Amino acid sequence: MPIYNKLVRDKIPAIIQAAGKGYRSKQLDEVEYIKELKIKLTEEIAEYEEAQTDGQALEELADVLEIMHSLASVHGAKFDEVEAIRKKKAEERGGFQERVFLIDVEDE
Repeated sequence: MPIYNKLVRDKIPAIIQAAGKGYRSKQLDEVEYIKELKIKLTEEIAEYEEAQTDGQALEELADVLEIMHSLASVHGAKFDEVEAIRKKKAEERGGFQERVFLIDVEDE
């Protein structure tokens, strides 16, 4: 029996059950949930970094985005609030589309 011990998407237990398999799971408390979301975020970013195609990269970015939605919620916000913060920072400091790589800054 494979052991996973990790946070999974909400419908995974039903998918496992529909496949005729048994499983064990538990519902995490708030502290455990935040910890596991952070672990899952790191896992999904690593999978994005290993992606070999644009399609794979987009799949992993979708997973990262799903986790970001959940993290926003546990921090008491809706994702559109995170998006508003992102937009404000982009207006004030720019984004990353121009590919600027800062090498150094002169001391005064």
